Amino acid sequence: MIRRFLIAVGVCVLVQPVFAQKNKVEIITDSGRIVVMLYDNAPLNSENMLKNARAHAYDSTLFHRVIPGFMIQGGDPTSKHAAPGANLGSGGLGYTIPAEINDSDFHKRGALAVARTNTPDKSGSASQFYIVVGKKCTDAELDNVTQHTGHKYTAAQREIYKTQGGTPHLDGGYTVFGEVLEGMDVVDKIANAPRNRADRPNGDIRMLSVRELLPDGGKKKHRGLFWFLKRKHK
Repeated sequence: MIRRFLIAVGVCVLVQPVFAQKNKVEIITDSGRIVVMLYDNAPLNSENMLKNARAHAYDSTLFHRVIPGFMIQGGDPTSKHAAPGANLGSGGLGYTIPAEINDSDFHKRGALAVARTNTPDKSGSASQFYIVVGKKCTDAELDNVTQHTGHKYTAAQREIYKTQGGTPHLDGGYTVFGEVLEGMDVVDKIANAPRNRADRPNGDIRMLSVRELLPDGGKKKHRGLFWFLKRKHK
């Protein structure tokens, strides 16, 4: 699909959970604000996005591939200073993240997923991700997907695909590790931007900042060595 690149909460109150589904990331673009929730059952890919957000790795990257009724894709590091019209989508961080594909997380509208090349093990890009726009599906279309891929859908998943839409033909092939909580109107706006034959927007659509959010909605601050030295000498 993506042509180029495309733990649970602890029961014991004395132990701080390592990873919880409350993790959220704010993506500020020059087209508006998007907030995504990261899934706890895809900890490797979710933690990787948090790591990149903390390192400001996504800042100034482009949404370099947009297709109405399908998805928007971004995060290519080489897009930060790309010339107008340059082909993008092959950049990365030099490593891949293991696939975390399961039957419960699927490509419904608003799903956040990992772009990848034709990796046999379905491991994904360490930087590039896509957000599903999708289209509404019929039962017949979902039956056809099952016939070709073997992927079966629950009644609840079928209802979501029929009423909200998505891209079911990608299920089982790519890791879904989150979903949009706020800003699908921004996603739609980006998806419908005028584009060239390579699906790159004619005008750059940039991620201005990508930051981890605190439970209260504030942005998490990561203090460095200077802060600790300054605090020590107070």
